[in-house]
Amino acid sequence: MVETTLFSLLHGLALWIGEVAQWLIKVTGIKEIQFIGDWAVTGGPVNFLTILLVCAIFMVAALLVGITCIWQERKVLGRIMDRRGTQVGMLGLFQNFADAIKTLLKELIIPRDADKKLFMWSVTGLIGSSVLLLGLVPWSTRFFVANPELTLLIGLAVFSLAPFFIMIGGWASNNKYSMIGAMRGAAQLIAYEIPILMVVLSIIIMTGSLNFNVIVAFQQTHMWLMFPLFIGFITFFVCGIAESERVPFDLPEAEAELVEGWQTEYGSIQWGLIMMADYLRAYVVSALITVLFLGGWDGPTFLWPEVWYLIKVFFVFFIMIWVRSATVRIRTDQLLKIGWKRLLPLSVVNLGIAVVMKAMGWF
Repeated sequence: MVETTLFSLLHGLALWIGEVAQWLIKVTGIKEIQFIGDWAVTGGPVNFLTILLVCAIFMVAALLVGITCIWQERKVLGRIMDRRGTQVGMLGLFQNFADAIKTLLKELIIPRDADKKLFMWSVTGLIGSSVLLLGLVPWSTRFFVANPELTLLIGLAVFSLAPFFIMIGGWASNNKYSMIGAMRGAAQLIAYEIPILMVVLSIIIMTGSLNFNVIVAFQQTHMWLMFPLFIGFITFFVCGIAESERVPFDLPEAEAELVEGWQTEYGSIQWGLIMMADYLRAYVVSALITVLFLGGWDGPTFLWPEVWYLIKVFFVFFIMIWVRSATVRIRTDQLLKIGWKRLLPLSVVNLGIAVVMKAMGWF
């Protein structure tokens, strides 16, 4: 039985739209443009329209999950701090939209001595790379945008781009606090990127693939990789928090020391986009942990696979919120020491465990 994917489901809709366009052109009676109607129902245009529809629906769904993550954090932090948190609309669900409107209405100010092009383009690159990540992580074997063999490698490459945009934005702002924040971001990248790659290498050794669907299928056949690679799971989780610059690793923006770090000179819609990118990256980290260690969409059949995937993603993000509320910001030297002297050796040990288990034929 062939599984119905989002692409196959929307292919019929795209073909119907092409047929409607063909009929409308035929109704006009203009012979010179009849070939356009015939062309609209051929394979090329229909496939192109199908891809656009798939991307639009998947991105809207992913962005709604990202917005829900913001609401989840504000609500949970409110409860932990013994306050109400968001209040606009039912359960405060519309607070994010109200804040977005307020941010849009503010004046866009660019510092006089800033490098204006780099100042603007760094935000575009940051939000662009974050949105691109959304399309790389599948929700199930039927709800995805693309399924290339090297998805994991592409995702990590795109994920590592953000600190470069932070560095450019901090330099282009022509502000000492922004520059210090950007330098911290670069140091953080180097210290925590290598342990992540070592953990990912252990997953590749275990599953023999860089494809998310194959990695999840491996866990469905054997067991969730969180259990045999528990050290790697913890290492990846800590590094993921650092890579998304969340407390206790939010040194690049540390508002108490650097005003707002590399974001000091950004306001209005630019600041809103930066905040959106931060939460999208936190969502992507939660999604990667879900797919790589928690079986992805694997779960009992009384719920859809996509629902299991979302439950796990929101649970992982809840743990990240819990860590934020329970810890304090560490110093730069502590951050580097944890990365180089704790997480990197742990990732090497985890890699050795994966090699031994594979060599012994246990998986």
